[in-house]
Amino acid sequence: MGSNHPVQVIAVTGGKGGIGKTNVSVNLSLALAEMGRRVVLLDADLGLANVDVLLGLKPKATLADVLDGKCDLRDVLVTGPGGIRIVPAASGAANMVSLNHQQHAGLIQAFSEIGDNIDVLIVDTAAGIGDSVVSFVRAAQEVLVVVCDEPTSITDAYALIKLLNRDHGMTRFRVLANMVGTPQEGRMVFAKLTKVTDRFLDVALQYVGAVPFDEAVRKSVQKQRAVFEAFPRSKASLAIRAIAQKVDAWPLPANPRGHLEFFVERLVQPTGSGL
Repeated sequence: MGSNHPVQVIAVTGGKGGIGKTNVSVNLSLALAEMGRRVVLLDADLGLANVDVLLGLKPKATLADVLDGKCDLRDVLVTGPGGIRIVPAASGAANMVSLNHQQHAGLIQAFSEIGDNIDVLIVDTAAGIGDSVVSFVRAAQEVLVVVCDEPTSITDAYALIKLLNRDHGMTRFRVLANMVGTPQEGRMVFAKLTKVTDRFLDVALQYVGAVPFDEAVRKSVQKQRAVFEAFPRSKASLAIRAIAQKVDAWPLPANPRGHLEFFVERLVQPTGSGL
């Protein structure tokens, strides 16, 4: 690939906490890396870091140091399992939770310095519908909404989609059902969500697949390892691998959309390219 290749940026979000969003982000990153993609995983829960905890990593520097001007983004990258690189967030840093628009913009633009060595950026957002979540989701090319079969999860996912649609004009969302009992249950969760979005919003939801409830996930969390690495043949790992195949086929971004986004300079075609 040329030095100006577009980067696939996927925000993994969901509105509610406790739905396994970080587990999805980590294991999807590993599955894409297994397919030969150069993956960076951004822990975008800026004040309550959990990717490094989930993987038992001890980063020497975090995004807080980048924002303080103590180091560059490439200096905080930590290599995780499967060769994925992780951008760790700070833990318990209140000032990181309330970044202003300029600080968010600076953070998103800082990723341009590592664009040459990356194919996919996975952004694991915080829970909720705060400004930070909205900033990161809008700056991504693809939005993967994680839901599970709980009324609160579906309600919160709907609230997030509604906010992004009505206030920011976003119309396309991918949906992953997590911790389901059967593939049919995954489809039912998706149907519950589309029932309300179809009625009240002008959006298109696409079903990506389901990750089953799997005791191996809990065991791997206790070991501070990714289930994809610790139990590669587990039901959850096999499901994530199948989802990664679909994700890898998603079209790459071609044009900037006119607002702040990751790697936007890679989407501006050079003059005279005939495109």
